[in-house]
Amino acid sequence: MLITLKCVKKIMGGNLLFDNLNLEVKPGEKLGLVGRNGSGKSTIFKILTGLEACDDGQVFIRKQTKIGYLEQLPEGRYGTVQQYLAGAFHELAALQKKMQSLEEQMLDPKKLEKALRVYGEVQTLFAEAGGYEMDAQIARTANGLHIGHLLEEPFEKLSGGEKTKVGLAYVLLQQPDLLLLDEPTNHLDLAAIEWLEKFLANYNGAVCVISHDQYFLDATVSKIANLEDGEVTIYTGNFTSYLKQKEAKLLQEFEAYKEQQKKIKKMKETIKRLKLWANQANPPNEGLHKRARNMERALERMEKLDRPNIDPAKMKLQLAADNRSGEDVIRLESVRKRFGTRDILRDISLHLRYKERLAIVGDNGSGKSTLIKIVLGDIAADCGSVHLGSAVRAGYLPQHPLEEADADMRMIDYFRSVISVTEADARHMLAAFMFYGYAVFQPIGRLSGGERMRLKLAIFMHEGINLLVLDEPTNHLDLESREVLEEALERFNGTVIGISHDRHLLNACFPHTAYLEDGVLHRHIGTYEQTKHHWKAVKQ
Repeated sequence: MLITLKCVKKIMGGNLLFDNLNLEVKPGEKLGLVGRNGSGKSTIFKILTGLEACDDGQVFIRKQTKIGYLEQLPEGRYGTVQQYLAGAFHELAALQKKMQSLEEQMLDPKKLEKALRVYGEVQTLFAEAGGYEMDAQIARTANGLHIGHLLEEPFEKLSGGEKTKVGLAYVLLQQPDLLLLDEPTNHLDLAAIEWLEKFLANYNGAVCVISHDQYFLDATVSKIANLEDGEVTIYTGNFTSYLKQKEAKLLQEFEAYKEQQKKIKKMKETIKRLKLWANQANPPNEGLHKRARNMERALERMEKLDRPNIDPAKMKLQLAADNRSGEDVIRLESVRKRFGTRDILRDISLHLRYKERLAIVGDNGSGKSTLIKIVLGDIAADCGSVHLGSAVRAGYLPQHPLEEADADMRMIDYFRSVISVTEADARHMLAAFMFYGYAVFQPIGRLSGGERMRLKLAIFMHEGINLLVLDEPTNHLDLESREVLEEALERFNGTVIGISHDRHLLNACFPHTAYLEDGVLHRHIGTYEQTKHHWKAVKQ
C-alpha cells in the first residue's frame, strides 16, 4: 500500500467527523473521494499531508513517498509565476545551482581539472533527471491550463482563480507518487478541464480526487471512496458505475432491514404468546417461560441492522416566476467593452426570449462575467445598446455569493433583511435548505462556499424572479444539491442565462449554447455536448 488510514478518529470544532475510518490507496490507483459538504473529505487530505493530526488511529505512508497536494487557494508565494513553478523541481534546481558554482570554479586554472570532472558527473545526473526539459515541461503544463500568459506575472497579484490554476500546475510538475486534488475543476475553464482529464488518464502515479464534477470523475478515476456517516465505502468503477452500485446496495440493505424487522416482530409476538400460555396454565408452565426467556436472549444477542437512509435530506428548492416577463427578455446590439488596451467584448449581439435557456461558455478571462454584468447594469458598455424587456425581474447568483454582506451579520438577520418575514418563518424557510437549529444564528463570515450558495438560493426562492442569471452556480455545491438545482431549473417557468463549466449542468439544463471567443459571441442550438464538436470544427 502507498497509504493506509486505520481506525482514524477526528473531531473538528466539537463535532465528530469520523471515529473508525479506514482507507487504503495503492500505487498507481485512481481514486475519487466523494461525500456531502462537511463530511470530512478535505480533512482526510490534511491528515495525509500532516497539516492536521488525527485524534486517534494510525496513518501509514510508505517510506520516501512524495505527496503533492493542491490547496484550494495557495497563498504566501513570492516572485513570478515562472519562478514559483520552477520551484517544483527541487532536486533539479539543486543540481543546476551546483553546475553554476562549478562553472565559476572552472574560470580558475588551478581548479579547472577537478571542477571539469565533477561538472561532467553533475551534468549527466541533471540531463538524466530531465533538467534540460524543465522549461519545456513548465511551458507545456502552463499552456494546457491556460496560464502561459501569466508566467512573468508576480504570483501575489494573481486572482484567486489564477492562483488555484498556478497551484495545480505546480503540483502536476512535481510528478509525486500520490496526487491529492481538492476540487481541481472549480476554477478551470472547459478546455483546461478536458486537458487535465487527459493528463491524469496518462499519469503513472496514484491520484486521489475530491470532486463534485460527475463528468470529470467518470473520465479520471477507476474507484470511488464514498465518505458517509464517518465511514468510507469503496466501489470499483467510475462515478456512473458507483451511483448504480450504491443504489443497488441501498435497496439490498433495505430489503435485509425489512426482513429482519419482520423476524423481530414475529419473535416478539411469539414471546408474548408463550408468556401468556405459561401464565394461563394451572400451575404456571415453567417450560413455556423458559422458552420465552431463551427467545428474549436470542433477540438481545441479534445484531440489529440500521435502517438505510434511502432518501437523505436535501434542500427543497422550488423556483417560481410569480409574474412572467415580456416576450423579449434581453436584447444586446453591437455591445463593446474595453479594459485598458484590451478589447474584452468587441461586437456582442444577443436576443434572449421568454423561457429560453442559454449557456455561455469560453476560456477564463474571455469576458463571460463582464457580459453578464453589462446585462444586469452593473457595468456600462462602452458602446452599443442594452435592453431588458418589460416586467423583467432578475436574480443574480454570482460565483462568490454574499461577498457584499457584513461578515459579522447573523445568517437569519441577513435573510430577513431581504425577505420580510418573522424569525419563526425565517427559521422554517431556512430549514428547507438544510440550515437547522442554531446553525441559522452563525455569522455570514463563517459560512462555507456551499452554505453561502444555499442561502442565496433560499432568498431567490422567495423573491419571485423571472430571469435567472447564473455565474458558476455549482462550484461549491455537493452532488445532492447540484441535483436539486438541476431539477429546480427544469421546473422554473422563467428565463435562464448561465455561465458554467459543469458539463452535467450544461447538458441537462441548457438547450442553447453560446461560445465567447475573441470578444465575439457565437450562438448554437443544442447543449454543450451536442455543439462542442461543431464549434471545434468551425474554429479549425
